[in-house]
Amino acid sequence: MRIHILGICGTFMGGIAALAKAAGHEVSGSDADVYPPMSTQLAELGIRLREGYRPEHLKPAPDCVLVGNALARGNPAVEAVLTRGLPYMSGPQWLAEHILKGRHTIAVAGTHGKTTTSSMTAWILECAGFKPGFLIGGVPQNFGISARLGDGKIFVVEADEYDTAFFDKGAKFLHYRPRTVILNNLEYDHADIFPDLASIETQFHYLVRTIPGNGLIVTNGADANLQHVLEKGCWTRRESFALAAADWTARHVAADGSAFNISHGGKTVATVQWKLLGLHNVQNALAAVVAAQHAGVEPWRAAEALIRFQGVKRRLEVRAQVGGVTVYDDFAHHPTAIAATLDGLRKRVGEGRIIAVLEPRSHTMKMGVHRDTLAVSLQAADRVFVYQAQNVTWDVAAAMQPLGQRVSVSHDLERLVSMVTGELRRGDHVLIMSNGGFGGFHEKLIERLQRMTAAQR
Repeated sequence: MRIHILGICGTFMGGIAALAKAAGHEVSGSDADVYPPMSTQLAELGIRLREGYRPEHLKPAPDCVLVGNALARGNPAVEAVLTRGLPYMSGPQWLAEHILKGRHTIAVAGTHGKTTTSSMTAWILECAGFKPGFLIGGVPQNFGISARLGDGKIFVVEADEYDTAFFDKGAKFLHYRPRTVILNNLEYDHADIFPDLASIETQFHYLVRTIPGNGLIVTNGADANLQHVLEKGCWTRRESFALAAADWTARHVAADGSAFNISHGGKTVATVQWKLLGLHNVQNALAAVVAAQHAGVEPWRAAEALIRFQGVKRRLEVRAQVGGVTVYDDFAHHPTAIAATLDGLRKRVGEGRIIAVLEPRSHTMKMGVHRDTLAVSLQAADRVFVYQAQNVTWDVAAAMQPLGQRVSVSHDLERLVSMVTGELRRGDHVLIMSNGGFGGFHEKLIERLQRMTAAQR
């Protein structure tokens, strides 16, 4: 089958492309915004990429067009599909019908931590010999790819609550029909499609309705919003996780989250010492261990896998160490995630200076929904730089006032690079946060640092 994917460089649709290629289909795709790591991954797979959404990309006519949820009516390629009567469907529908059918699907849902928890779960299953398939909204370092068909009966999918396509406004995860589901946490997000938290809770309730009675819901026992969801109705066995007061808990947790014991029913069942940071990742690990146990992996074996877990690209990933300055990349999209990442980094570096550089880029960020909590989430940083792009229309500088003289806001990317470079000194930790390419900021800063270091020799 010849498949053409519109929006192929999104993390989800790029993963769909990889799965379709592995399943023996001829795959091509179009996108308007191409940047690594997805563009690199697709090129390595031999998948043809075309820039833009030109109707001629659909000639000769493919057997099926998969439409990403970023595309809407009025898009030239979408209009061509409809006008020519080409067969089309959404990525989640194709995944459900062609990949997930007949498999034990483990779905990882929640506002935060989906990518990391999915990666942990897939790695645990891999180490246990299950050879799982997976589709993850990022690139796990242990695998080096975001999606894999797998040789076994288990498939791990990052289960997003975002809408499916312009013709299907239900949440993506409603297509997956998982046997095991992780409900990691739930906060208000995706303000471009959800008017309030209650509307997101409704989508999670619909997800709960699809889980069979002999399945398992692994839920964050400390999250009141998830409790509201489950109170709407639950027909499946549940096991809770949290740092305390849950079925599965963490004990003797190191301040930076680098070591902890896993406890079930008050009894220690495994110990983890690993490279990841932050209490949020300890919770992610608990969820992954419980889900993997439901698939047949003992907790002690899961802990052994976590010790070798290398993390995920763009999740507090060290991009470079130049002249005594460490540069990190993090896929920040929400104040809660920003605060959790900074907390973990602070506890690791101690008194070392943290320079936070933020691009408010998600739809919710650009709409200003989090403006009142954003400055608070950055409090752990010693110095803060914020890039205000033209499509961010709210007053970022005013929202950052609680940080006082520690913060600088710039509307010019090149100037921002110069400002940050001029601030840095040996021993600093630069945390760059964006859920996009940030106009190549990471590369530009690293290049400046390398030139400065060379000039000082």
